[in-house]
Amino acid sequence: MEDQNMDDGDQNRETEIAPAQIAVHPSQESVSVAVGSDLRVFNLREGLPVKLSDDGHSDSIRAIRYAANGKLFVSAGDDKLVKIWATDSWRCVYNVASEKRVSAVAISNDGLFVCFADKFGVVYVVDTRAFTEETPTSIIKKGVPILSHYCSIITSLEFSPDGRFIITADRDSKIRVTVFPQNSLNGAHEIQSFCLGHTEFVSCLAFVCNQEYPQGFLVSGSGDSTVRLWDFSSGSLLDTCDVGAEAAFADRKEEEGLLPITDLCTVQDGSLVAVAIQSLTGIMLLGCDLSKRNLSVVKVVSIAEETYIPTSIGSASTAELLWMVMGASSLNISDIKSLVRIRVLSGFSKCNAASVETLVLEDKDTPGGEQMLQTLQGKLSVEKEAFSSAAEAVKNSMRNLLIKKQYSAERRDFRKRGRNDIKNKAK
Repeated sequence: MEDQNMDDGDQNRETEIAPAQIAVHPSQESVSVAVGSDLRVFNLREGLPVKLSDDGHSDSIRAIRYAANGKLFVSAGDDKLVKIWATDSWRCVYNVASEKRVSAVAISNDGLFVCFADKFGVVYVVDTRAFTEETPTSIIKKGVPILSHYCSIITSLEFSPDGRFIITADRDSKIRVTVFPQNSLNGAHEIQSFCLGHTEFVSCLAFVCNQEYPQGFLVSGSGDSTVRLWDFSSGSLLDTCDVGAEAAFADRKEEEGLLPITDLCTVQDGSLVAVAIQSLTGIMLLGCDLSKRNLSVVKVVSIAEETYIPTSIGSASTAELLWMVMGASSLNISDIKSLVRIRVLSGFSKCNAASVETLVLEDKDTPGGEQMLQTLQGKLSVEKEAFSSAAEAVKNSMRNLLIKKQYSAERRDFRKRGRNDIKNKAK
């Protein structure tokens, strides 16, 4: 029976729930939300919705990202397309085809390279210097493979602050630090280090840095309910913060098993790390003391309304706000196809992290106000039960995607005989 259920899950991947994603322009000029195949953008500077000049995606979007200078935006997902947008016109300047579904994207800090990873663990690179205003978007290019995790889903992808390294995390609890090559066409063959210590899948990565430590340190979140601080150049584990117990206590409820970390975001000049945790109605703030190389729980910010469990968080480097989105696609809830709810936290001024005072903004006080919410959320009023269903759907989808399926020996042999690559070799 167990094998039968697993096969059913494999056959129904097209109905897999995709959690909503949020990304904020570095100067908070715009904010973008992806839910299902729908990409929604609002221009905060002009106070207007953005009309995209391309048809967008045909399947669930799994990753969105602004470049550090804000000039480029990348979206990618299950339709095996990576779309690179120019944010001044929101024109899709490049369409890149992936052989498999895309799970993560990253843009180098100088904006010269876009990297993306597929669900077979291969990382590709695209040189943005090939773009011109005359480049036809109808021509679909391919990326150049530079490294691989060998059939392990890559869950997160980041460039180091100085651009020397590309960091990849996967479903098998590994974090790999690779020297990014000067000639990307030759591949990335030099491994700097491995950051090993997580006992479950690594779900997200972020960098913490400040003026004293411009190179920064790496923080990672995992399915093992921990956030870890690393010296990524040497692979040394500096500190581990077990946030699962703290999150369960904050919500005054018993949870079975571990609470996976769903997203990380650094705020307040790297002295704070915001953490989204599965089943936590709100976010947790961790203090990060780079001089002492440690992490500590500062506070849990609860969202009083609904069952609000963020699926993605983000912030602008020049603003003192934290943006959160809760949502999921393909929900069978009355007339709701894709549920999205945005909340914004203020109070992240450059002060003592231990005394930070956060405030959940009312809808009318958020940047862009209700027009922004109408654009990015769609439906403003949603029943509480819909949020509970969304949280449960995202939890199950994350578990199905990142926790390895177990098969009997007989079932494994049967699946091997049905593999397409083996069939093709036999012909």
